[in-house]
Amino acid sequence: MSKTVHGRIRSTLRQFLDNEASGGLILMAAAALAILIANSAAAETYLHALHVSLGPLSVQHWINDALMSVFFLLVGLEIKREMLDGQLSSWSRRILPGAAAAGGMAVPAVIYLGFTHGDPGSMRGWAIPTATDIAFALGVLSLLGDRVPASLKIFLAALAIIDDLGAVIVIAAFYTSDLDFIALAAAAVVVGALLVLNRSGVKNIWAYLGLGVLLWIAVFLSGIHATMAGVVLALVIPLKLTPGAPEASDAESPLHKLEHALQKPVAFLIVPLFGFANAGISFANSSIEILLEPVTLGVAAGLFFGKLAGVLGTVAILVRTGLASLPARTSWPQMGGVSLLCGIGFTMSLFIGLLAFPDAAAQDRVKIGILAGSIASGLAGAVVLMVFRRRPTTAVRA
Repeated sequence: MSKTVHGRIRSTLRQFLDNEASGGLILMAAAALAILIANSAAAETYLHALHVSLGPLSVQHWINDALMSVFFLLVGLEIKREMLDGQLSSWSRRILPGAAAAGGMAVPAVIYLGFTHGDPGSMRGWAIPTATDIAFALGVLSLLGDRVPASLKIFLAALAIIDDLGAVIVIAAFYTSDLDFIALAAAAVVVGALLVLNRSGVKNIWAYLGLGVLLWIAVFLSGIHATMAGVVLALVIPLKLTPGAPEASDAESPLHKLEHALQKPVAFLIVPLFGFANAGISFANSSIEILLEPVTLGVAAGLFFGKLAGVLGTVAILVRTGLASLPARTSWPQMGGVSLLCGIGFTMSLFIGLLAFPDAAAQDRVKIGILAGSIASGLAGAVVLMVFRRRPTTAVRA
């Protein structure tokens, strides 16, 4: 690949990191504002506004089902680009963040199930602490500046992208209601049309987005969560400008153009709006008992202890066995700090929690667990990374 293409890929990744980090700070502010409003005299107005009907859906459902489909579209585009043309384009690059992401999903799930064992209703939320919020995590890293080596930021971004892929699979496989096979067949027809556009070399993004709207409607009616339409749409957006075209032209492909167009709206509007609409929880009737509920403890402990043990433990195994090496200029304490930051599971954890528990009381326990685990993980990770600054050496080997 030419230097020009390498430069463009680095520029795209840098822009992605910058957008996610800045968006993470706005997401923090939106979530904090929602909590403040939910515990103020404006709480009733806040809740009423979220449940106002706009056509067939409430405001909150438009945000969670429609706008978040755009978020999942961007997630799908990022996964496809990184897997085929970026930091995850080879197995040697995938093994460390991929295995760490897998460990960081498995251990939190086991910890959660340990707390909720024996209660099938509560066990349904096992996937809540498995998610990492890339915007929040990179937002914390951005506050630390050059204390953290760039290679570790790239590792975290790659891990979170793979983590998102795992969350998408979990949502599709475990949080799908009764299926409407007629609607599902309609969705399959739309996907077929999208594949025809892709194979025919159609470059017009609006042609894909137009069919994407029809796909969203069909998926929404099918019983599969509507946001999955965004992921499916992303997979058929062409990455190459034309078959056999020079690599230098890839940056002008429909996928790159759409990803670039969506990054800022998603980071600065859609995800913060989701956080504002769903993070608001009133502590007026809360007590110490709710903190000791199995669901609350399972989510919080899964995020804080599970992510740390799952990510850091997996990395340690791979490095000690010689299958991988630490990212350049990274020390073990810094890897521990980033592993803690992986316990910030805000956006995707909230999303899975809403799917797992439809009743408000259970959702409140989930939200408190997510807030407790994410805040503890963020603060602990930031402290570790502040104490153990970046190293001047070139690499750390097993």
